[in-house]
Amino acid sequence: MKITDVRVRKIAKEGKMKAIVSITIDDEFVVHDIKVIEGDKGLFIAMPSKKATDGEYRDIAHPISQSTRENIQGTILEAYNRALEEPVI
Repeated sequence: MKITDVRVRKIAKEGKMKAIVSITIDDEFVVHDIKVIEGDKGLFIAMPSKKATDGEYRDIAHPISQSTRENIQGTILEAYNRALEEPVI
């Protein structure tokens, strides 16, 4: 699996959510609405989720293995950090 594109939409308002990201995998599959969140231990990603009838949030899509999660998170956070360096238009 290779992440072939990352699109970062920075969030301008104050708060823990810093960006919304879309990734393309192998130029064939897109996952939208991955969140970049600032936590107590630094930045991390939250996979797209929806609220269930019991009020809990459940991931719509997520990696199965820890190594895949780390690969996705590392790639997204690198792209987010590059986006922070871009001038605001």
